[in-house]
Amino acid sequence: MTPHIWVNARPEHRVALEAAVERGGGVVSSAAAADALVWAVDDPPSIRRYLTPQVRWVQLSSAGIEEWFEAGVVDRARVWTAAKGVYAEPIAEYVLAMMLAAARRVPEVVGDESWQPRDVSSLAGATVGIVGAGGIGRALLRLLAPLGTRSIALTRGGRAVPGAAESVGPDGLDSLLRRSDYVVLASPETAETIGLLSTREIALLQPHAWIINVGRGSILDTDALVAALAGGRIGGAALDVTSPEPLPAGHALWAFPNVIITSHTGSTSRLGREHLAHRIQANVDRFSRGLELLGLVDVDLEY
Repeated sequence: MTPHIWVNARPEHRVALEAAVERGGGVVSSAAAADALVWAVDDPPSIRRYLTPQVRWVQLSSAGIEEWFEAGVVDRARVWTAAKGVYAEPIAEYVLAMMLAAARRVPEVVGDESWQPRDVSSLAGATVGIVGAGGIGRALLRLLAPLGTRSIALTRGGRAVPGAAESVGPDGLDSLLRRSDYVVLASPETAETIGLLSTREIALLQPHAWIINVGRGSILDTDALVAALAGGRIGGAALDVTSPEPLPAGHALWAFPNVIITSHTGSTSRLGREHLAHRIQANVDRFSRGLELLGLVDVDLEY
């Protein structure tokens, strides 16, 4: 079966994504003739008019898709796939950069206007706790392998994560927090992960520990984080995502010298376009051959 696929994307991305459809063996078609959609714009409600009975599969361009469930458009009438794991490599690079910046105290020294040597640290020997060790976690573990770190990987099911020294389930969160020098939050937003790190959990961290959040802002209690930073109870935080998002000007988080805020640019559209194109090509090929698609959305779990 040759699938007919309509690509809804911004003009600067459409050509690359349509080419990916064709490389996968699909035919780029109009919306009216499509039996599958590639949806690469941030407007969940507008997809409703295109969800005709003939559409059997929808490929989304984002990895976190909570807004799609909030809009009530994800249904059981067709297969939905998200970009789970697609942007893992650029985001893992970002996490490593933030860890190195924290270890070398870069956020503090960039504002110096006179010679001020500081004591810094190395990643060698550090313990990295990865909360939500999916695609991003696995990519990060590969980058960390030569650096002499020890990693604790937490997943929803507690499965063994290749490359991690230790793999745990949700009941291992407290131990992970107590032992980690860097805590990487890479979980999707679900009912179970909202507010996962709040006052009690942050209090378990070592005084020098850093939190790096590349999952969703809602996973980390912002007020609890501000209180811990103000009290000098943690080393610092690198936040690619925040709650609220965008983080308003004048918010307390902007003022801390040991906080890095990167405005959700861990993976930009330009950085991720090639990765998304590879996923689309693979899924079009799988769809045409009746194989299980990559990045399947679990409607019950909402991710």
